[in-house]
Amino acid sequence: MPELWVTHLGALPYAEAFELQRSLHERRVAGELPDLVLVLEHPPVYTRGKRTEPADLPMGADWYRERGIEVESSDRGGRVTYHGPGQLVAYPIVAVDRIADYVHALEGAMVAALADEGVSADARDVPFTGVWVGDAKIGSIGVRVRDGVSMHGLAVNVDNDLQPFEWIVPCGVDHMRVTSLARETGRSPALPCFRKRMAYRLAGALGRRQRLVSLDRLLQREVVAA
Repeated sequence: MPELWVTHLGALPYAEAFELQRSLHERRVAGELPDLVLVLEHPPVYTRGKRTEPADLPMGADWYRERGIEVESSDRGGRVTYHGPGQLVAYPIVAVDRIADYVHALEGAMVAALADEGVSADARDVPFTGVWVGDAKIGSIGVRVRDGVSMHGLAVNVDNDLQPFEWIVPCGVDHMRVTSLARETGRSPALPCFRKRMAYRLAGALGRRQRLVSLDRLLQREVVAA
């Protein structure tokens, strides 16, 4: 079974993670790296996808920045969403044959990881993409596939502040309810444990065997068989 290199980065600003993704994407396209996934958290940030409209951020960028939330642009699909401490983010940089199958694999991995925590969730169709618990969204997906290799990925609300979602039109769906693993279970789940669970489920959904790799190893320049 081919490997999925898994690198746990801890907290990393969105702009830095974006540049890291771009660099690793180029090397994966060139065959210098195998399939990999970055698992991390972001400091508070709103990210704008390619279909974001001005009304999705109704307060204006300065208002959000005054409250300690950065506003960044992204080349992923979708519209605006929020990332912050306590939310798990995973960026798979993997070869993709069919985008629809890939998105379904990401959704399945989130559903399975949440089920491991005792939370029953399901994936839904456009415009309600992502993963939901009842009528509340718990996981989001926004991807870009270029030269047959993915960037960006998924986010699962674990134990993060949900208030910032109320200040935007998340994913372009007005009046959308948002929930988290902590809210659904009534306890504070350990994010490091859920990170490991999510990485395991993601590798399985992609038909890969996970291998933990440090960032230093990931950045080494020798060619690695893909």
